[in-house]
Amino acid sequence: MPTARESLLEAAGSAVDERPWPLVRMVEVAASAGVSRQTLYNEFGDKAGLGRALTDHRVSGFLDGFREHCARRAAGAGDPLAEAADWIVSAARADRLVRASLTGCRCGGMPPARTPPGRLVAELRERALRALAPHTAPPARAGLPDSCETAIRLAISRLIAPPERENPEASGGR
Repeated sequence: MPTARESLLEAAGSAVDERPWPLVRMVEVAASAGVSRQTLYNEFGDKAGLGRALTDHRVSGFLDGFREHCARRAAGAGDPLAEAADWIVSAARADRLVRASLTGCRCGGMPPARTPPGRLVAELRERALRALAPHTAPPARAGLPDSCETAIRLAISRLIAPPERENPEASGGR
């Protein structure tokens, strides 16, 4: 059975997936989680605290997923850095909170974030390095930190300014 905190984060996540953060009401989150408003306030302090906890929760899941993806692809065929970049784009497009955290764009009524985008890039780079370095030949290993960071930053640039073929609005909604 999920804890009150887990239930509240799930309820808040569902709410923010449906509407902008300023329109999410604490009373609705508590009711959806099956707890009292007092329990919600005891757990998170206020709406900003709930928003930070929700963003942290989603970003943590994203980082764990990235680590798992890199670990699975490290010894496989193909280009693991290109595949990691594609995974970042896909995962961030699927979660507005993660996308906002990576890009720094808090537009669209997003809850507050605690971790700046640069710190997330550094964490992604470190997770990619830990997964890929053991499977990288020594001559290429020296350039791996820069290659990882470049792949991650290119992925984020695709989120900010997607190629026209990936942007339905730019191609007339097709």
